[in-house]
Amino acid sequence: MAVLAGLTAVYFVAAKLCLRLAFLHASATPVWAPTGVALAAFLVIGPRVWPSIFLGAFLTNLTTVGTAVTSAGIATGNTLEALIGASLVNRWAGGRQAFDRARDVVKFALLAAVGSTTIAATLGVTSLSLAGFAPWGDYGSIWLTWWLGDAVGALVVAPVLLLWSARPSLGWDSRQALEATVLLGILGLAGLVAFGGLLPSEVKSYPLEFFCLPLLLWAAFRFGAREGASAVLLLSVIAIWGTLHGLGPFAQGTPNESLLLLQAFVGVASIMSLIVAAVVSERRQVETRLRELSVRDPLTGLANYRELMDVLEAEIRRSQRTERSFAVLLLDVDGLKNINDRRGHLVGSRALCRVAEALRATCRTVDTPARFGGDEFAVLLPETGEAAAIQVARRFSERLASDPEPPAVSASVGVALYPRDGQTAEALLGFADRALYEMKATRGVKFRP
Repeated sequence: MAVLAGLTAVYFVAAKLCLRLAFLHASATPVWAPTGVALAAFLVIGPRVWPSIFLGAFLTNLTTVGTAVTSAGIATGNTLEALIGASLVNRWAGGRQAFDRARDVVKFALLAAVGSTTIAATLGVTSLSLAGFAPWGDYGSIWLTWWLGDAVGALVVAPVLLLWSARPSLGWDSRQALEATVLLGILGLAGLVAFGGLLPSEVKSYPLEFFCLPLLLWAAFRFGAREGASAVLLLSVIAIWGTLHGLGPFAQGTPNESLLLLQAFVGVASIMSLIVAAVVSERRQVETRLRELSVRDPLTGLANYRELMDVLEAEIRRSQRTERSFAVLLLDVDGLKNINDRRGHLVGSRALCRVAEALRATCRTVDTPARFGGDEFAVLLPETGEAAAIQVARRFSERLASDPEPPAVSASVGVALYPRDGQTAEALLGFADRALYEMKATRGVKFRP
C-alpha cells in the first residue's frame, strides 16, 4: 500500500512539474515524464499499480483544467496507455529485458512510445474538446504536443527507471569511476555549450547539438544501456532548460514549437543510444560465449585439452618461482566401449557427464578438472603432494561408486607429481598415463606405491 501511495505522489508531482511547460494548452505539454514513470511501474510491479496511476492522473487534471468527467477521461487514457504499452512490451519486446537486444529496443520504441501513447493523446484531447475546454480547430496541434510529450517520456524516463531498478549498484572499479566522472563533466559542458549559451552571443543558436552525440555513444559503448539512458536524461534536462531561456538550436518560434523540436531530437538520441548499447552488449555476450566454447568441453562443461595445457604450463612456471610442487591426475573411464555397445552412445555420453559431475564435487575451487579427450579426464591439483593427490583420487572413486544411476561407472587413475615425475607438461602427462595403464591392468583403481 505504501508503494502504491508513493507512486501516486511521484506521478502527481512529476505531472505538475511538466505541466508548467504547457504553452499550447494547459493540459498538453511536450515534456511528460509521468508516462515513463507509469510504464516503468507497470513493467516492474505489474498491473496492480493501475489505481495509483489513475488516481495520480485524475488529481493532476482535476487541479489543472476541466471537470471530474474530463479528468476521468484523461486519467483513463493515461492508465490504458501505460497498461497496454507494458503488456505489449512484455509480450513482444522482452519485458524488463527490452534493452538487452537491439531488435527489442526497436520494438519497445514502436510499441510503448509510438503506438500506445496515441491512446492517451486521443482520449485526452477528445475529452477536453467534447467538454468545450479545447477548440476543435486546435485538435491536431494539441494532439501532436500531447503525443510527442508522452512518447519521449516513454523513451527517456522509462529506460532509466527500468535499468536502474534492475541493477541499482554501480559495480564500477576505480578506472571506470574515473572515466564516468570525466564523461559526466564533458557531457555537462557540451550540453551547456550546445544549449546553455556558454558561447558568444552571435553563435548561441548555432546547431551544435551534434557535438553531444559522440558523448552519448561513449556512454552507451563503454558503460551500457543504463548509463547511456542516464546520459540522455541528463542532456535532456540541460537542453530543456536552455531552450526555455531562448538558447540553443531549437529555440525558435513559440516555446511550444521549440520544445517539440527539442523533444524530437531527444527521442531520436535516446533510441540511438539504447540501440548502440544493446548491439555492444550482444557482441560482448557472443565474444564471451565464443571464449567459453574455446576453453570448455561442450559435453561435460569441464575445461578442454587446450585450457588444460595452458593452465598446466602456467602452473609449471608458478611452481618454478615458488618451489612448491603440484600433482596431476589422469583418469580413464573403465569399459566405456562396452557401455556404448550395449546401452547406446547417449548412455555413454551420460556416463562421461557423471564422471565430470563426480570430479566437480571432489575438486577444490583452485583445481582444474578437464576432459583430456575421448574417455580420458585430467585434474590439475596446485600445491598438492602425492598423499593428498591419492586422497583426492580415492574420494573421486568413492563418489563415483556411490552413484546409484545405472549403469555403474568406474575409472582408473594415474598420478604424477611435479617436478619429481616430469619437468614439462608432456612429461607429466606421459608419466601419469603410464601409471594409469599399469593400474588399469589390475581392473581396479590402484595407486603407485
